[in-house]
Amino acid sequence: MSTGSPVGSHRVVSPAGALPQAADRLDPDPDIADDEVRISVERLNLDAASYRQLHDAHGGDGEAIRAEVRAIIERRGKMHNPVTGSGGMLIGTVDAVGPRSPLGLKTGQKVATLVSLTLTPLRIDDRLARWDGRSEQVPTSGHAILFARSIAAVLPDDLPEHLALAVLDVCGAPALVRRVVGRRPEGAATVAVIGAAGKSGSLSLAAARDAGAAQVVAVVRDEIEAAQLRGSGLADEIVVADATDPLLLAKKVNKALDGGGADVTVVCVDVPGCEHGAILATATGGTIVFFSMATSFPAAALGAEGLAADVEMLIGNGYVPGHADYALELLRANPHLKDLFIDRVDHANRQLASLSEEEQA
Repeated sequence: MSTGSPVGSHRVVSPAGALPQAADRLDPDPDIADDEVRISVERLNLDAASYRQLHDAHGGDGEAIRAEVRAIIERRGKMHNPVTGSGGMLIGTVDAVGPRSPLGLKTGQKVATLVSLTLTPLRIDDRLARWDGRSEQVPTSGHAILFARSIAAVLPDDLPEHLALAVLDVCGAPALVRRVVGRRPEGAATVAVIGAAGKSGSLSLAAARDAGAAQVVAVVRDEIEAAQLRGSGLADEIVVADATDPLLLAKKVNKALDGGGADVTVVCVDVPGCEHGAILATATGGTIVFFSMATSFPAAALGAEGLAADVEMLIGNGYVPGHADYALELLRANPHLKDLFIDRVDHANRQLASLSEEEQA
């Protein structure tokens, strides 16, 4: 058994010298190095920005979406959308553990990977035959490789796998929101979450509450999403606004906050073009957390400069120590939040149940 690089550089096929995330292609050979772990894959979860781009590019044609995802994985040895630069994560069962792996995993454990599919060597063996291309969750079989510096969480026993996967996919968001809001005096921070009805958005609302925010504003795209949040207790105000219309977005957020911008603005929208609205909606000296792979960071940086906006801008990198446990704790503690997640994954659950019935027949 060979010794691998803890960051996985030995798995890079091209270009030479790149790290796995930046690589064009990885080697998903199932033979593991002595510090690697092999996962028997059961389901992929494509990140929202990537799936939306694929859906829009193919006009919602599930067959075409499936064919492109399959082609990306086969060509790149990982699920790395070349347009959005994003991937997702997966769940599966630990199949083999190298003797020098520091991850503490054991064979037979059901786990969710907490590192992006853009840097995870992946090989599928069923051509995605059980996926209709119409949801972010992709039932499949194959294997994936974790490195010494990868992260994975053992799936909890008290939650359905689909629900746990949906939470763990975005678990970095609430942990970072708690940290940022917690830097301000208790009960002092005003928080606006853009894209608040989605997975990362609703968890961010809960985290802002948990961190002692003085006022929490949820920004959603339409009345359907607003109705989902009403009565949940997750937000003090619900604003319906197009996040890509910067002037209108800022006007509505400022009105909800009695004329001032938010001390902390969290961007969880899976469409591009939301950077300038977030900047205008944030108070001088405030902080913006961009937790969306659709974000253009040059647009954010240059936009803030051009608007003479004195704001701190953070990239939500998906990892904060303890992030998985914290996200699951928020879900368990808030029935309304749990209901939102259940509604979100219910469609995928019905699809998978239908597929299982067809296989048994």
